[in-house]
Amino acid sequence: MLYKKLFLVILLGGAIALPNNVQAQTLDLKTYLQRAETMYNLVWQRYRVPAYVGLFKENYPDNKKDSLSYMQGGGVAEKQVSFLWPFSGMFSATNALMHVSDGFRRKYRIYLDTLVRGVELYADAKRQPFGYQAYPVQFEKADRYYDDNGLVGIDYMESYFNTRNPEYLTRAKLVFKFIESGWNNDAGGGVVWLEGHKDQKPACTNGMATLTALKIYQGCKEKAYLEAGTRYYNWMYKTLRDSNGVIANDIKTKNNQLNHVYWTYNTGSLIEAAVLLYQFTGDKKYLTQGKQLAADSYMHFTDASRNPNLPIAIDLPWFVTVLFRGYAALYEVDKNYTYLSAIEKALNYAWEHSRDQYGFITHTWLPDAEGKKKPKWLLDEACIAELYTRLGLLKMKSDR
Repeated sequence: MLYKKLFLVILLGGAIALPNNVQAQTLDLKTYLQRAETMYNLVWQRYRVPAYVGLFKENYPDNKKDSLSYMQGGGVAEKQVSFLWPFSGMFSATNALMHVSDGFRRKYRIYLDTLVRGVELYADAKRQPFGYQAYPVQFEKADRYYDDNGLVGIDYMESYFNTRNPEYLTRAKLVFKFIESGWNNDAGGGVVWLEGHKDQKPACTNGMATLTALKIYQGCKEKAYLEAGTRYYNWMYKTLRDSNGVIANDIKTKNNQLNHVYWTYNTGSLIEAAVLLYQFTGDKKYLTQGKQLAADSYMHFTDASRNPNLPIAIDLPWFVTVLFRGYAALYEVDKNYTYLSAIEKALNYAWEHSRDQYGFITHTWLPDAEGKKKPKWLLDEACIAELYTRLGLLKMKSDR
């Protein structure tokens, strides 16, 4: 325990050399961008549904017998196109690629236009306030999740930063109105997970709501969005941060009890938000909190890993991608690459050892034979393109 406390102090103090078995295998910029584009193109080619422009399959190869567990109640059958959450992975990856250069921005603009057309197929204008449902409206009426809408808001703001199309800013603001409609004072505040259900206030919804508000503020400088982002952040930090320093999955509104389950992305979104608040306000409190969240999450999720080739636990590849975003935002300020190194090494190991016959990576990032045979989920693969793009972006800055 003394060693861990000492290690934590060192982490908070600045960059350190990692033990040999945790050192990242750092590759060059060209390799990272090649891998990003290779995976992006594979997903685009294999997962698109030709009959519905802008929409994708849930799995490749098709796995119509699959029962999806991430919806309210679980046990939802796979359908003819994907739900909104996995779709968002391609939206995010496209925006990341467009950040690379003017050439990449021009190259991927047509992909972005197609994805915007696709995401609007999930838009539900009949129920008020306007929001995005979990499945395209043309097929059926579906539930509307507040975390899904946060993802749409973030993606639209990233699209705005890439194109300066004012329509994207307008759409992000509309999304935020829907998210705000889910806020109530149970458990001291926060937004629920699913429209019409008030049993829990999850970190996923509130983290994405925080980032949506702060990115809207970044784009338009309207004070109301900074105030909203600060309100969401402060509620999350006060309410969902557990005794181990990691963000808990949710709080139950019936008894105000924390759900002591920890996913990488919940802390990741709050780290990114802390850095944004520090940059927008100059208040060093947020930077201090962001550093502490990073150190605590690193300690927790490296402890949780059970494989020496994966120095950080891979709970869900996309969850780790959101954690990477938070670590990358912090790195821009403190230049401590420690946390990013663990994800970098794990990702490179997965790329080199865990791809199947189509070039897709296993859900666990481990080279198990059964995992390679299984159909691959859209979100698990789209985020690989985003991760390699973000590693490339960091490499570009360090090479300057």
